[in-house]
Amino acid sequence: MALLDVTRSCLDSISQISDHLEGSILYLDAGCVESFQILGGLPLLLDHGVQVVCSLENMTSLDAVIGWNLASAKKLVVFTSRLLSDAHRYILRCLTAHQGVRHCTIFTSISEVAHSAYPDSPLGPDAFHEYESLLVQDYEELVKKGEKKVVLSEDRNSVKYISSEDEGWSRLTSSEEDITHVEASSSGRNSYEGILTSHREDVGQKLVVSVHHFPMILCPFSPRVFVLPSEGLVAEACLSAESVDSLSPGLPPLYTGMPPDGDDIPPGATLTAHFLYHFAAKMDLKMEIFSIGDMSKTVGKLLTDMSSLYDVGRRKKSAGLLLVDRTLDLLTPCCHGDSLVDSMFLSLPRRKRMAPVTHAKGPEASLKHEPRICRRAPLDVRIPFAEILTEDGGKADKFRLGARIEAFLSGWNSGNSSSQNFDKSGESNRDQNLQSPIYDPELLSGCFVSSENFRGTPFLEAILDRKIKDATVLIKKWLQETMRKESVVVNGKIRAGFPTKLELESMIKALAKSQSCLLRNKGVLQLAAAATVAIEESNRTRWDAFRSAEKVLRASAEDTIQGLAAQIVDLINKSVLVGKSESSKGVLSFQDALLLTITGYILAGENFPTSGSDGPFSWQEEHFMKEAITDAILENPVGGELKFLHGLTEELQTNRDRIKSKGTKAMSLSEIKDDDFDDQWESWGDEDADNNTTNEEVYDDMQLKLELRDRVDSLFKMLHKLSGTKTRNLLLKETLNSENILNGDQFANKGVLYKLLARILNKHDLPNLEYHSSTMGRLFKSGFGRFGLGQAKPSLADQNVILVFVLGGINGLEVREAQEALSDSGRPDIELIVGGTTFLTPDDMFDLLLGESAYV
Repeated sequence: MALLDVTRSCLDSISQISDHLEGSILYLDAGCVESFQILGGLPLLLDHGVQVVCSLENMTSLDAVIGWNLASAKKLVVFTSRLLSDAHRYILRCLTAHQGVRHCTIFTSISEVAHSAYPDSPLGPDAFHEYESLLVQDYEELVKKGEKKVVLSEDRNSVKYISSEDEGWSRLTSSEEDITHVEASSSGRNSYEGILTSHREDVGQKLVVSVHHFPMILCPFSPRVFVLPSEGLVAEACLSAESVDSLSPGLPPLYTGMPPDGDDIPPGATLTAHFLYHFAAKMDLKMEIFSIGDMSKTVGKLLTDMSSLYDVGRRKKSAGLLLVDRTLDLLTPCCHGDSLVDSMFLSLPRRKRMAPVTHAKGPEASLKHEPRICRRAPLDVRIPFAEILTEDGGKADKFRLGARIEAFLSGWNSGNSSSQNFDKSGESNRDQNLQSPIYDPELLSGCFVSSENFRGTPFLEAILDRKIKDATVLIKKWLQETMRKESVVVNGKIRAGFPTKLELESMIKALAKSQSCLLRNKGVLQLAAAATVAIEESNRTRWDAFRSAEKVLRASAEDTIQGLAAQIVDLINKSVLVGKSESSKGVLSFQDALLLTITGYILAGENFPTSGSDGPFSWQEEHFMKEAITDAILENPVGGELKFLHGLTEELQTNRDRIKSKGTKAMSLSEIKDDDFDDQWESWGDEDADNNTTNEEVYDDMQLKLELRDRVDSLFKMLHKLSGTKTRNLLLKETLNSENILNGDQFANKGVLYKLLARILNKHDLPNLEYHSSTMGRLFKSGFGRFGLGQAKPSLADQNVILVFVLGGINGLEVREAQEALSDSGRPDIELIVGGTTFLTPDDMFDLLLGESAYV
């Protein structure tokens, strides 16, 4: 039997709808673009006859003239990872821009039942059919009102557009621009007039709309590792409402043993359950569901309720689904583990997020409390491929690189084409070259691709299973093998062992000299370019500094609570010195020290669960930490990313500026000469005024410090929650750590995912692991069980396929540790698939716990 392959299943799902794609104009929203890029599915779309692939949110009038033969295009296809109501205004804009379209097909990753279950969705149980009729109605009303409201000026060269924002579905959206305003240009006017002409000619022909569910919108990093698109609704939906046991809308609540029921179930749990149900159906799997954690139990119950006798009786491949709450292990994603993929994601810049989408709501719904959305960082990294190819600084090299795509870009930048005049020698003005969009790094920036399109080698999968050093050496080996196949020689000697940044760049440049070679080997070249950024001195120094500090905190946590507190205070004080010293810039900032403080509190809660009443540290030790953080905030500028300082950043900056100006004034007074002393008698009468000013400044300083201390107290309340996870989940931790004697200290330093799989695969009992019986299982238990025909509880270790899904996200280190647990168990026959809500880096965890996405 063939092995399961998530990437191949996604590509097959695209092929299954090829009839809808052929000859169509295709629009993808931000979440689908992210999914198709990582999947490597964009070339497959073109193979199935798609004429144009465009961005749904960034639709322009140029989309109507991109293709070679769009005049005959009658089909419009839209892929969205959000609610239909959220994508509605964008779909209407697309329809008004393409006047020849008579068939509109919409694929959404949110199922029909999930649409009706989501709190902010205005659609009912028959959501897809409702939306089909509503879209046709709104489009026809828009065109009819456009005919009446287009007012031509006297010279008939300008068109005035009247907004229809108060009509139809536009009442349910918070549209930022007029739907009818396609483009304020001649092409936009021609497009709109074409719509009216086409509408008159096609009287009696109605727009045909069909909506389908397409669940395979996900981001597979390898055939057995996947996460959800960061800008899709399932990843952004709230996993926990704001309460005492919640940390962030992007994380499940802390373990209390009381899963939410009924109306308290957050929308993120419902959407995740629907996604997993349809994902298993697409993979042709029959799930035996196990869960550990409050929110995971809720998702498991929802999945069980969605199952039916028909699903149980079908011939499917049996698989075990293990649902895990992210809050059972917050330490692993906060730390900087030995993973090259984690280092790449933290070092590389990300694509900017699209404009935030506000959920559709009516006037009445706007007064209600709507669920929060967690804005996650896009997974679409920007690999600086162009910077490596043009890093020599030679203008000739930059010109040759730009000249290759000058003809292509001239069509997109026709307005500035006059400024790009080349002389006979082929040289252009240097100042214009530097400002030309040709040299924008975004143009040749790449992203990770998981599909095996490059010589059949799963590059991303291979480095996920290796440590930083081994993965970097493997990338170097791939480059050397590619050079031998392409008969390319590098100037200079390549040393054996761990490569340097210059060595990798020299091999990349050698392979990229030929365009055909560049296209054949783009996958490994982009991965090597990402590795050069990760091993760059500044990024590697910061990563190593974090790992060293985390190692010290772990050692202190195993010793005494006083030593751990002293280490945290020392890290905070050193971060203040780093901010003042330019030579130490880029090592560990104050925000880095706060992240290490979070790590220290989690370690304190695990090692000293009963040290204090509120927190693990004594009052005096915690007082020293608060004072250190307060002084650090007062002395150094702090960015607006800290949620607990919102509304106070301007006052803090004003206070620092005043202190700096007073220091400058004091220096100037000390430099006054003795013979100028008589001139100071003129200001002798203003002594009272100076005293009043000083008193006001002292009062302002005192008020600011009191307000700041209140904010710092709220920060430490959140830290107490983190340290309290040990107390709330003591039984689980003791169960997982009970094998330390047999496995040594190495087992204790592993994440919860490794410990769970190690015990499950070795068939040890897990008291808190809950099994969710299927419909047939409940029937045997309640009905036939009284006659001795009860069904035995299955074991997760007996399954040949195990799918682990972490609610809240995973990181690269956990993926490698999960594979280590599988190999250590001696069970090579088991197929292990690891998935999560999103891909987490330490910076993402900082945002979830202290940033914009936090409940602090």
